[in-house]
Amino acid sequence: MIRVLLVDDQQLVRAGLRMLCDAEPGLEVVGEAGDGRAAVELAARLSPDVIVMDLRMPGVDGITATSRIVGERPAARVLVLTTFGDDDHLYPALQAGACGFLLKDAPPAELLNGIRQAAAGESPYSQEVLRRLVRRAVDAKPEQPRRIGGLTAREQEVLGLVGEGLSNGEIAERMHIGVTTVKTHITALMTKTGSPNRVRLALLAARNL
Repeated sequence: MIRVLLVDDQQLVRAGLRMLCDAEPGLEVVGEAGDGRAAVELAARLSPDVIVMDLRMPGVDGITATSRIVGERPAARVLVLTTFGDDDHLYPALQAGACGFLLKDAPPAELLNGIRQAAAGESPYSQEVLRRLVRRAVDAKPEQPRRIGGLTAREQEVLGLVGEGLSNGEIAERMHIGVTTVKTHITALMTKTGSPNRVRLALLAARNL
């Protein structure tokens, strides 16, 4: 059972998310918070597997809450739900420790799959969000491209496809290999490049490939 904490200042949004999660086998909503301060308190008390986090909230916002939660419990999995108007918040949320980013208007199946991926240690994200995140990060923090050494040809190829925003399944299909093999390559890439998550890998690919 995946234990989920919902964080959003709009009660109607939380109600919709709860209904969606409650109808899905294997997911259990263990708490709701309407602001960042309550989210930090509930995360500490309930130790949820996944925290679905809004960014724009009164008082303590989602970025600050994410930073505090991950600071207290580094293994916490914070999945951000964002809108098209939240571009300025994406990179700070990544720096705060968010493990993934999905759009609020994503199809229900994508959100549910994202929660499962986050719980499994993966970094779920909308391809549109990833493109915006990479574009803003590169524009805001330009840096000289650097040679990425020690990668095999396969790893270089996987890194490039991650930078394009492809999922593990899409990479496997493109390269005609198994999803498990893709995961192995990504784990190796994270280790070799010092990237803590998939989004950081995408940023690395965008800046250097």
